Amino acid sequence: MALTSKITPYDARWPSLFDAEKVRVQRVFAPQVDVEHVGSTAVPGLAAKPEIDLLVVSDHQDEDRVDQEMASLGYERGKNLSVGHMFYRRDVGGIRTHKVHVCRPGHWQVFRMLRFRDMLREDGKLRHKYQRLKLELEARNESGIKEYLADKAPFIDAVVGPPPEA
Repeated sequence: MALTSKITPYDARWPSLFDAEKVRVQRVFAPQVDVEHVGSTAVPGLAAKPEIDLLVVSDHQDEDRVDQEMASLGYERGKNLSVGHMFYRRDVGGIRTHKVHVCRPGHWQVFRMLRFRDMLREDGKLRHKYQRLKLELEARNESGIKEYLADKAPFIDAVVGPPPEA
């Protein structure tokens, strides 16, 4: 089974694609919101699935309104990934283009996503190891994205520490 997208070499357009989507998504959570570019497309030089990951840090209150406004932007609500961590995905023409993680301020996942991104940006050896792992996992993947994410988790946990539920 294929992943949501094929891993491709780094594309210098990814930061500008993030900037454009940030403006759209920020309006849903305004006025007080922080939106960060996370995931592999946020790391210059790193091969990635060409899916822009946004991390929204917001103390939103009205989930029904947020769901409706995100749907108006073409996003589908996924299941909550943990308490205080909502997830949205956007496909265009059947192809995944964006993912939005919405976490409350202080959520443990905010630290992990930003720390891992920053470590990959700063450490070329770590970035190379992670890229090699991702390509190996893609090549041997049989069950799709859940398998891929589960197989990446031990590497990420070794770098930033395990999540509190582990």
